[in-house]
Amino acid sequence: MPRRVVLLIGQLRVGGTEKQIFLLATGLARSGVEVDVVTLHSDGPYRDALELEGITVHNAGFVGLSTGITAVPRNLIAAARLVRLVRRLRPDVLHAFLYHAYVVGSPIAWLARVPVIVAGRRSLSVFKRVRYGSHMLERVATRLTRHVVANAVAVAEDARRVEGLAPEKLSVIYNGLPGSAFLPVPPAPIVTDLPVVCCVASLRAHKGHHYLVEAVALLAARGTPCTLVFAGEGPERDVLARQAASLGVDLRLLGLRRDIESLMRRASVVVLASLQEGMSNAVMEAMAAGRPIVATAVGGTRELLDGRGLLVPPQAPQALAESLERVLHDPRLAASLGGAARSWALDNLGVDLMIDKHLALYRRLLEGRCAR
Repeated sequence: MPRRVVLLIGQLRVGGTEKQIFLLATGLARSGVEVDVVTLHSDGPYRDALELEGITVHNAGFVGLSTGITAVPRNLIAAARLVRLVRRLRPDVLHAFLYHAYVVGSPIAWLARVPVIVAGRRSLSVFKRVRYGSHMLERVATRLTRHVVANAVAVAEDARRVEGLAPEKLSVIYNGLPGSAFLPVPPAPIVTDLPVVCCVASLRAHKGHHYLVEAVALLAARGTPCTLVFAGEGPERDVLARQAASLGVDLRLLGLRRDIESLMRRASVVVLASLQEGMSNAVMEAMAAGRPIVATAVGGTRELLDGRGLLVPPQAPQALAESLERVLHDPRLAASLGGAARSWALDNLGVDLMIDKHLALYRRLLEGRCAR
């Protein structure tokens, strides 16, 4: 078993990957591993949560290029500082999450002579197609990386196809859900006499929210008005509010919420209309809560809901409306989908299983290095 592991990420704001960092760090610590979390440029709410659990968090002090001509020298100083920190910590494994962390972290871990360097892939590679030099930097980092962990089969297949990763250099470990996600909780107090359609996701264009608003408007025109609830923040908030008002949709914009389990329990159906997706924590949480789910067949959502939810094409409000109508008008179907989703989540998405798989991977990589 590794003696010490460093987990590296850009920042620790509220988000799916940040939550998984918290669960992995605390789970490894419970297993007897010394864990340090390092952020590249900023902290966030999860720093406090980690430190309450006894996990030390370090900030390397990188800055964005938008800060001006001082950005390059400041980042070179931050890189040197990070090399010194990693050398002082002497981890057996450095595991970097998300693009900037593994592009920066892999060469730094190599310079610091970390025995095993692991990089995460947690989304499809679409975002890298519009960034000049993204793939070149990634290829350099990957050459220095011992292993790559994807959080969905779809993400792993995308990495193999786009990056040319060898199968033996790639593993799939699903995100983990804490035990609290499976416990019964009181439903959130959302006052409405209509069925509640709930979507938990950042308010960004690629999440497909405006297709969902249109679908709910179509539902109302077919005789099934609903209350649409969005939990999340983002630049699309005002646009969505105006769209809902113009279509007569009862839209509740709740902002960032910590009571996701309660929101799920209140929902008649949970929806994710994303145009692209890696592995959705929101879909996983809805599965744990036993809710019927309608989602677009993109990324890892397909493998999560295969036979356990209703899948529709992206950018298809008519198909979304028809699937929502099926669930809302067929309680037996809703209960069957929700039960199947919860049962599969219990078997495959528990946090303990996620921790065990990471420990087994780290152990295998360390043993393989020693055998060389």
